[in-house]
Amino acid sequence: MGDSVLIAGAGPVGLVMAAELRRYGVPVRVVEKEPKADEQSRALFLWTRTLELLARGGATPALIEAGEKLTASNIYSGKTLIGRLDFIGIDSEYRYAVLLPQARTEAILEAHLAKLGVDVERGVELSGFTSDDHGVTVTLTHPNGKAEALRAAYLIGCDGGGSIVRQSLGITSAAAPHRSAWYIADVELQNCPFARNEFYSFWHEGGFMSVLPMPGGLFRIIASAGRKGGFAPGTPPLSRIQDILDERGPGGITAVNPAWLYAFQVQEQNLASYRKGRVFLAGDAAHVHNPVGAQGLNMGIQDACNLAWKLVYALRGAANAELLLDSYTIERQAVAERVVANLGRAAQAATVRNPTLQFARNLLGNIYFGLAPGRRQAAETITEVSFSYDHSPINGIEDHALPGPQPGQRVAQKPGETPFGAGNAPRFALLADPSPGVNRLREQFPSLLEDELRPPLSPRCVWLVRPDGYVAAMSLREDADLIAEYLRAYTSQL
Repeated sequence: MGDSVLIAGAGPVGLVMAAELRRYGVPVRVVEKEPKADEQSRALFLWTRTLELLARGGATPALIEAGEKLTASNIYSGKTLIGRLDFIGIDSEYRYAVLLPQARTEAILEAHLAKLGVDVERGVELSGFTSDDHGVTVTLTHPNGKAEALRAAYLIGCDGGGSIVRQSLGITSAAAPHRSAWYIADVELQNCPFARNEFYSFWHEGGFMSVLPMPGGLFRIIASAGRKGGFAPGTPPLSRIQDILDERGPGGITAVNPAWLYAFQVQEQNLASYRKGRVFLAGDAAHVHNPVGAQGLNMGIQDACNLAWKLVYALRGAANAELLLDSYTIERQAVAERVVANLGRAAQAATVRNPTLQFARNLLGNIYFGLAPGRRQAAETITEVSFSYDHSPINGIEDHALPGPQPGQRVAQKPGETPFGAGNAPRFALLADPSPGVNRLREQFPSLLEDELRPPLSPRCVWLVRPDGYVAAMSLREDADLIAEYLRAYTSQL
């Protein structure tokens, strides 16, 4: 088990982490302290960037088939439409979000993992671990009380906001955690004007509210507790949800037949580091966000896709494995910080109290969302395709004289194109026309590069794209030796 990876937590993040590593040939175990899967709907959204990344391992088609497509987002102030965002213009094969209750998402991902030969070990608790320069020694407690000691190369804590792994590491938040209070209600809505394939957000001085469709005819209401008193964690009365709906919505809608009512507090935080030696944190164990924008589950899955290929290179002797592994925190922490900032700005704008400022906000919102560049920018932020790793230590040299995406930026795939990083090895893609320099690259690094060249984004240029679909390095075709230097510096022959 010296080259194995132990994953604590079998939510979507842990399942994706295991599937990514296993398809690349890494032995993995997944332990989950809960004896059975959670049946609550919880997170609902799989955004565009997440669908792209899951397509690399083949999980996306089943998720799309099981869910419902959401194609637009609307922002209101009461009955006044501030802006509408259609996702059809996004440069992706997946120009929509998939609405799917988290329990169903987990079931599909667990079945996908089982096809790769890995079963989740339920009722097995991580009860302790120690790490050194060569691996992690772990103690597991089984349902019958039996203790098991094992040795793994790496331990990954995907065990949620109350992460035992994080607590054991003692890593704290990079900034003071912020606490907020929220309501979730899965209900039927009578006299409802909302389309079944669109998302609705409402700005109100009393607090933020969103309404979105759910499979089975229900709607989910997500609302901040606001400034009024009386909040208590647990199960709120339906009347409280109705009061919020009347106060912040367009009026005339009645919530009935609740399937789930939940009041909870979130301690929003972004850890100072997602790594300590051979132990890593991902998903809510590393960063917790408020539910505005439904980013949390997606952020965690993208953590897994970022880390998995780097672990493979480290396990197989990459020339600079430590820098690769350190880049995980640097890249993903910056994205989490951006999400926190975006959500904070959105909440601030949504809850302006001064009538003059409300008028100005609505006017500026109409102007911004009325322009195509504004709509595109907002849609790309919501669907997460605009996230990038601009300041990553493993980026090649930027050259803004060359057209197209720079190192650290996502490369959009053409519809029907094989996803970057697909297959049973985390290979880099070369986007280039054949040339002597490009041909030398393919001869020098046959196991690191995909077998076939992909079309270049611009003539006379070469792009090296990471297994997770971000630019690693770029050069003119005649300077392809710069790509060779990158591959020698950060990777090894697999």
